Amino acid sequence: MNKSDLIERVADEAGMTKQVTGIAVEGVFSATAEGLARGEDVTVVGFGKFSTTSRPARTGRNPRTGEPVPVGPSTTVSFKAGKALKEALN
Repeated sequence: MNKSDLIERVADEAGMTKQVTGIAVEGVFSATAEGLARGEDVTVVGFGKFSTTSRPARTGRNPRTGEPVPVGPSTTVSFKAGKALKEALN
């Protein structure tokens, strides 16, 4: 499912237009990204929790030459599924 499929599905369930639903979905994604960028966890009860994880600097390898390559520190997003989502999948 891609974003346009998601918008269509939500619009059908909510009885809203795709245009209004698209704005709402974009708002949810934007608010989630902004919260994570500030270092906050984003929890949606029954769905799951988005949080950030810091990765330290490390030495990687160039796969072509095998030479060591420095890889800088980075921040990534992790997701932990909530109980209701896990139960819906199983």
